[in-house]
Amino acid sequence: MGKTFKTGKGPGTLLILLLAGGVTGSVLGALAAPYSPWLKNFTNIGLPTTTLNLLFLQLTFGLNMSLGPLTVLGLLIGFFLYRKL
Repeated sequence: MGKTFKTGKGPGTLLILLLAGGVTGSVLGALAAPYSPWLKNFTNIGLPTTTLNLLFLQLTFGLNMSLGPLTVLGLLIGFFLYRKL
């Protein structure tokens, strides 16, 4: 019989497609913002930076995401591409 290959429709594929869509949307939004100000990033969401100092080890945690209309559109396109796989 022939070999069967995994389709690659896993959480890693979803993460890559979402990141690619978000980055693409953010870049397009940054390029278009001087011409259409409503396309620029309009909100920041995330966790503030927190540092844990254990004297021999220092860990810093934080996450920040800037969302704009084209970023959200890029994330949605990445999700729909994942669903099409």
